[in-house]
Order: sequence, then structure tokens, then C-alpha cells
Amino acid sequence: QVQLVETGGGLVQAGGSLRLACAASGRTFSTYAMGWFRQTPGKEREFVAGISPSGASTWYGDSVKGRFTVSRDNAKNTVYLQMNSLKPEDTAVYLCAGRARNEWAYWGQGTQVTVSS
Repeated sequence: QVQLVETGGGLVQAGGSLRLACAASGRTFSTYAMGWFRQTPGKEREFVAGISPSGASTWYGDSVKGRFTVSRDNAKNTVYLQMNSLKPEDTAVYLCAGRARNEWAYWGQGTQVTVSS
């Protein structure tokens, strides 16, 4: 079983930056893709960014392209989300997920990001 714990959320002014981290338990971290999603009340969960097991490939949702960067450190079992040029509409609970068996099988509890205008 894989456990994921997100940290790094908080309150930031529009135009600012935050770096989220997601620490994973288990020895198989380097074998599965990781992703970041976000959730706001009344809206569907939105894909934010994904990264391949080695970190060589990344992909992003349209709303964050050019502003957010996903990375991972397999030696530390951690995936990161660097968020720059934050906007009020980026306010959400951010969750990390691990992909296994062709689905997002593992989820963290999330960390709140609030961007003030």
C-alpha cells in the first residue's frame, strides 16, 4: 500500500509562488507516474500536472501551462509542484496521486492553496 502526504500549501497573494511537495511511502515510488490534481467545492476534480516514473516526461493542464512545473526526486520518494504567477482562480485543495494499473490508484489527503487578489 502506498501512502501520499502533501505539504506546502498556504495563503499567497496573486502573482506569488508556492512549492508543494508530496512524500510517498514504499519502495516502488520510482516505478509509477505521479500527478497533481486540484479540487474546489462544486467543481469536478481538475488535472493539473503529471510526471513519468523517471521524470523524463511531464504534462500539464491547459490552465497552468507555463506557470506550474512538476518534478520528482526518486531518491527522496517525493514529487513537487512549483507554482508561479498564481491567480485567485488557482485557489483549491491540491492533491497528489500515484498511477498504477492504468489508473490513479493512490491519493493523498490534499493541501489547501489560497490565492488572494
